[in-house]
Amino acid sequence: MADSLSTGLGEEKEKENEDRERDTKAVKTDQNKEKDGITDTPGFHDKNGGDRDRKGNLSDLSLVRFITTELTRGYFLEHNEAKYTERRERVYTCLRIPKELEKLMTFGFFLCLDTFLYVFTLLPLRVILALLRLLTVPCCGLGGSRLLQPAQVCDVLKGFIMVLCYSMMSYVDYSMMYHLIRGQSVIKLYIIYNMLEVADRLFSSFGQDILDALYWTATEPKEKKRAHIGVIPHFLMAVLYVFLHAILIMVQATTLNVAFNSHNKSLLTIMMSNNFVEIKGSVFKKFEKNNLFQMSNSDIKERFTNYILLLIVCLRNMEQFSWNPDHFWVLFPDVVMVITSEVAVDVVKHAFITKFNDISAD
Repeated sequence: MADSLSTGLGEEKEKENEDRERDTKAVKTDQNKEKDGITDTPGFHDKNGGDRDRKGNLSDLSLVRFITTELTRGYFLEHNEAKYTERRERVYTCLRIPKELEKLMTFGFFLCLDTFLYVFTLLPLRVILALLRLLTVPCCGLGGSRLLQPAQVCDVLKGFIMVLCYSMMSYVDYSMMYHLIRGQSVIKLYIIYNMLEVADRLFSSFGQDILDALYWTATEPKEKKRAHIGVIPHFLMAVLYVFLHAILIMVQATTLNVAFNSHNKSLLTIMMSNNFVEIKGSVFKKFEKNNLFQMSNSDIKERFTNYILLLIVCLRNMEQFSWNPDHFWVLFPDVVMVITSEVAVDVVKHAFITKFNDISAD
């Protein structure tokens, strides 16, 4: 009885050992197949069969099949929804830029116009009031009060700068300047106009610092230790700057007038095409929002200056023709061309800058 039980148990252990060895061999066989590139997928049982299928697929390739596939294949755009939504928003932003830019330019134009008219309207009245106060305060015996407030000091300085520069500009012969510029070649005038534009930007950036330094030097509290060269040297520097900048703008207006009055209009065309070079220099640069704002301010000032120059040219030409209205319509196409090119350059420049730097139209 005991022998039979031990025999049965031994047979069961032998069967279990055989089953284990069979499973181990099967696993090793599968691993070897995977190393050899043989898989157990249906229809792909051995390496030779895979090579035959691959050769069959290569034999099916043809130009006709390629063209047919290209003509019938589809685009699964829904798999990249975020990407294409962003592209669509960029298009909408570029379309909104002209409207938003012109709103900003219009607002900036009226700010510049207000500042420009202030110099010829309110500033003389403020200077007269300041001078009256300067004369009446000592007569009233108000020794403890200041003769002039800081704002009045600045107004008086501005008035004196205007009067001195106007007196100095009266000695400049515009007719001689016009004929001197007109006698130059077209290429030389083009180079001169580019140099004048660069000089105008340099004068504008540095000139405001000169004026602000003068105003602060004249109104700085006296308790502080003196750390400046004095009011009179600052005043002379400001007068020299305003005089030179005024001559530069007069030369710009003269060059533009020569371009308007030339027979072949080649100079005017070259000058307008120069605006499009500005796109190349600014579009592909990295811009932050603050840099874009500063550039927008520069564009507003440049556009306002061009409008003033065009007004000067038109008035000068109308005066030469005894204010004949027919001559204005001769100048009108050139004026429209200048303004259109300026607006187009600004729109394209701002549209692509906002696109490349992911800045919203708002």
